[in-house]
Amino acid sequence: MAYRPNGLARAAVRFKPAAFAGTFVALMMASLIVAACGILLETGLRASMPSTRYAGAPVVAAADQAAHFTTGSGEDRSDTATPLPDRARVADSLVARAASAPGARTAVPDVTFPLHSGGKDVTAHGWGSTAFTGEKLTAGRAPHPGEVVLAAPGAAVGERTTLTTAEGPRDFRVSGTVRSAQGASTAWFADTEAIRLSGHPGRVDAIAVLPKQGVSAETLKARVAHAVGGGAEVHTGDGRSAAEGSELAYAKEMLTGLGGSFGGIAALTAVFTAAGTVALSVGQRAREYALLRAIGTTPRQIRRTIATETLLVAPLAGAVGLLPGIALARWWFGQLKEKGAIPGAVDLSVSFIPLVAAVGVAVLTALGAGYLAARRPSRIKPGQALTEASVERVPLGWIRTPLGVAAAAGGGVFAGFAAHNTGEDAANAALGVVMLFMLAVALLGPLVARGCAALFGLPLRGAGAPASLAAANSRTNARRLASAITPIVLAMAFSSVLVFMHTSEDRVAADQQRAGITADHIVTSETGLAPDAVGKAAGTDGVTSAVGLLKTSLLVPVGSGGDRWLESASAQGVTGTAADLRAVQDLKIETGTLRLDRGEIAVDSRLADSAHVTTGDRLDVRLPDGTKAAPKIVATYGRGLGLSQVTMPTADLKGHVTSSFATEIWAKGGSAQALSGLGTLTDPDGYATARSLDRELNAWANTTMAAVLGGFAAIAAVNTLVMTVLDRRRELGTLRLIGSTRRQVMRMVRWEALLVACAGIVIGSAIALATLVPMMNGLTGQGPYIPPLVYGSFVAAVLGLGLAATTLPARAALGSVRRVRS
Repeated sequence: MAYRPNGLARAAVRFKPAAFAGTFVALMMASLIVAACGILLETGLRASMPSTRYAGAPVVAAADQAAHFTTGSGEDRSDTATPLPDRARVADSLVARAASAPGARTAVPDVTFPLHSGGKDVTAHGWGSTAFTGEKLTAGRAPHPGEVVLAAPGAAVGERTTLTTAEGPRDFRVSGTVRSAQGASTAWFADTEAIRLSGHPGRVDAIAVLPKQGVSAETLKARVAHAVGGGAEVHTGDGRSAAEGSELAYAKEMLTGLGGSFGGIAALTAVFTAAGTVALSVGQRAREYALLRAIGTTPRQIRRTIATETLLVAPLAGAVGLLPGIALARWWFGQLKEKGAIPGAVDLSVSFIPLVAAVGVAVLTALGAGYLAARRPSRIKPGQALTEASVERVPLGWIRTPLGVAAAAGGGVFAGFAAHNTGEDAANAALGVVMLFMLAVALLGPLVARGCAALFGLPLRGAGAPASLAAANSRTNARRLASAITPIVLAMAFSSVLVFMHTSEDRVAADQQRAGITADHIVTSETGLAPDAVGKAAGTDGVTSAVGLLKTSLLVPVGSGGDRWLESASAQGVTGTAADLRAVQDLKIETGTLRLDRGEIAVDSRLADSAHVTTGDRLDVRLPDGTKAAPKIVATYGRGLGLSQVTMPTADLKGHVTSSFATEIWAKGGSAQALSGLGTLTDPDGYATARSLDRELNAWANTTMAAVLGGFAAIAAVNTLVMTVLDRRRELGTLRLIGSTRRQVMRMVRWEALLVACAGIVIGSAIALATLVPMMNGLTGQGPYIPPLVYGSFVAAVLGLGLAATTLPARAALGSVRRVRS
């Protein structure tokens, strides 16, 4: 009768489903991870949202809301775009050029800026913007210079009102009133006056171009683009939302980072783990393949059988993983929306591309792992195959071993490089450490497992017969042991790095805040304090020093060689003297002398190391609106993570932020009651607690990534342990037949589980430490902080899962043995 590999494969899956259950679960989890990360990546690449402010303007010209940084030249030239912390603006001279474009009915300069009125917040615009926003006068007329139109309760035409800009209070005559659709207080000025009052003279937020009758938006867009040249980007449709700021760009950057960078690591981990499970499944059926070889089956037929089995399981497993993958992506996306990281108008994109890719990855992983695992059983002689099916083969592969040694050596080199560098260079090198060491553990798994069995087996030899037998089993079945250890190492290493990276940064930041805040009182306002608030605080009885702080961010070039990029750095603009700042903040000056003169800057020493600059150098920065500047570094300090990474005079920031109102006042001396009228008053401890909330999103993101990776690795570990125990029914039955009691067999299984779990914990922890030590030293200058309770929960989880994943299937296997005997 002719040999039919397809029929044999179908029969194997049909009559021995338990042998393929572990493979199915592993491939399903791999598909789940790839699908979820792929959906997030696709959403980041395709994300768009309808314009809000410019919905009534078919064509909008605005500045590029990203800073571009170019490295290299020629073929090595690379340009990266980083979203700006604040809005970039265009020259108001472009308004006339846009209006001159054929088909343009009018071009309207648009500005938006904050004001204060009697302690209330007011949003201000130019009156010309009503041509595309649709507000209508309910009384009075359009404003002239010195006049204002108000949408505020109680406003009346002809009365005079005081509005406070960042430069101070000014009186205006109310020329008209409007019923605001949003119900918020809004003010409109004459266009020329609005540009002047905005604090950005000669610049406008955007230019709204309205078409003549019969002119399409796309046609007008091309004509306006030609008219303004390279002075502005021209948008239509959903692209107009880019003119409203960097909110969408930040969301896209986060989603592509999650789906791309983290997704790549997660996908590789999933694929590697799934491949190991497939290889384990093939290896467990070595006896079957040996018998097939003994009865004359050719190597090609063996490979075809394994490939057919794979194709029967992998596509279905990949398809089953799609729905939970979509659910994970939706949950993750929804959480990011709730935390404000993604605008509410952005929708999750789910297309066939990541779904097909997920199934394809599952199938290719299974085929590749099956082919590699089938090479030896299909090539060796039948007699040798029967021998190796009974006794585990000891030598390692000639390809696998050198690659594993190279990966371990590479991890050591990266660890040494990270230990001798600081800043982002050290952090980036440390990321290579965890990946290379994990690759080394996977490739050298049997060798590592044999070493662990020898080391951890020593104390077991004196713990009784079950423990001694467990140690002997581990030594003689290194490949089986390696398959169980590797997922545990993955779970411990990745989860520890992601979680303890945050706990370490959070602890250092909190310590720096406690040590750096020497002010007695801190007054805050989310929308900005009055321009004279700093002067009033300084003049309060008992106050010896007071400074105003304007909090924002700058973009600083970091990295080395051709691998440089723009990184966001927290900045504080100071209103007051350097002496007053030293009285309320202890920045821990390390080099130079703190001064607050125009064109000078003080920076955190870690940031200076990452940017490869020192005191006396000029630091090329991008101000919040993208303007290039090169202030001179007059000092470096050590508490930037807890306070601000950049300190500079407010005068150098005004004109480059949407709101130049100070957001905080730090005062030394005085009473809380006397300062409470200036804003929200808090003490240093309360301020430190509030500041820590800003890191919640990063903490949540790290914890979620750790949960995804750690959860997957934990499931893979449980899956592998269950597979190995169920495959040992014959062995466990033999032990019972030769006189071992059920209790003794179960104790042996538990000891083996403890050995596997402890080996995985120790190796995973060692890899995590090898990564965290240089990374945290580069980022914070200190070692990692590992909360004992958190680490203890990781260890307890691994031990609990390991014991459960071996004890429960072992009981089931012994139960079947008892039924057979009876």
